[in-house]
Amino acid sequence: MKTDFVKPYSENSEGKIANDILRRCVHCGFCNATCPTYQLLGDELDGPRGRIYLIKQLLEGKEVTRKTQLHLDRCLICKSCETTCPSGVQYSRLLEIGQEVINTKVKRNPWSRLNRFAFNKLLPNMSKLRWFYLFIGMFGAFLPARVEKAFELKTPRLLLPASSHARRMLMLRGCVQSELSPDTNRAAIQVLDKLGITLIEEQRSSSCCGAVSHHLSCAQDARKYMCDNIDAWWSHVEDGIEAIVITASGCAPHVKDYGRLLADDRQYAEKARRVSELAKDVTEVCAELDFSKLNKLEQSKKIVFHPPCSLQHGQKITGVVESILEGLGYELSPVADSHICCGAAGTYSLLQAKISDQLLINKIVALQKYQPHFIVSSNIGCIVHLQRDASVPVIHWVELLAEFNL
Repeated sequence: MKTDFVKPYSENSEGKIANDILRRCVHCGFCNATCPTYQLLGDELDGPRGRIYLIKQLLEGKEVTRKTQLHLDRCLICKSCETTCPSGVQYSRLLEIGQEVINTKVKRNPWSRLNRFAFNKLLPNMSKLRWFYLFIGMFGAFLPARVEKAFELKTPRLLLPASSHARRMLMLRGCVQSELSPDTNRAAIQVLDKLGITLIEEQRSSSCCGAVSHHLSCAQDARKYMCDNIDAWWSHVEDGIEAIVITASGCAPHVKDYGRLLADDRQYAEKARRVSELAKDVTEVCAELDFSKLNKLEQSKKIVFHPPCSLQHGQKITGVVESILEGLGYELSPVADSHICCGAAGTYSLLQAKISDQLLINKIVALQKYQPHFIVSSNIGCIVHLQRDASVPVIHWVELLAEFNL
């Protein structure tokens, strides 16, 4: 794709990266075939190819409006298009650059700014989340049902093991997950303990990986979360932990990207690079373990697995969860269009409710077609989102092991 960027984009590093990405695009349109928003809306500008043209025009100095911004905001950043693209176009990186630029050129309306500010300050902060939940308890009737459901805090039920092993790994506590699904990390600790690994949950970290702020274009807050985590984790890194384990697949790609995101920071660049090297989704850790040590089910249970976009497209991890669960005796039902996003996508379900709701409806129909006993997934955002409409329990797949197989 030929480009003609204006200054400063023709000269700065971000512009050069965008130029390289754009030149890989051959306009084939394969990306639109797997794009959730294009499938729903049928608008070229609500598909990856159309958004690529919008970003190109933006960097070439053409006029942009709130409508341009809206088309970019409607992207779920599911990366399904990247999995499909035969030319290897890094669409999500281009979108990141485009959104940074357009947010400096187009001012959002007051309601949009308030929403984004609130989600950026609330979601990653557990203490504020508790206060917000108290507010919901008092005034829940005046709030949208989606918000009330999304912030339903839970009390952990699973116990932590007392044993310790020679193999040690660090674990991201997680901001939203630690409050909305506290048993997920406890389940991971239990399961890996049974398999000879001690998971350490560092309490001093900020807990949020920084992804929420990053995707809301709040770069300064995102950087602070990343640096706080590195500071909290670094003594464990120096002590020789094997990995930094992340149980929320939506957080894992961001932690793996610390090295790039902090590459220009003299104080943190090298540490961030090392953290990215150590970062592993819990699925990657489990893929290397011998699950024959766990008891198989006496009677098979029918379940269905929803692979989050962050797992299958963001990290390119496919088939691992299914293989482990089938090996332990679970019967996995097939899912039509499993590559399509459920509509959660971080704060997307709150900011783009109409599109998100339609994707949720489609996904629930596909997941429950064969009447499973459970729906399992690997990302807290997807789990909370699916729980809204599912008629069966929706849990993290690691919790399934802890509750029903140990």
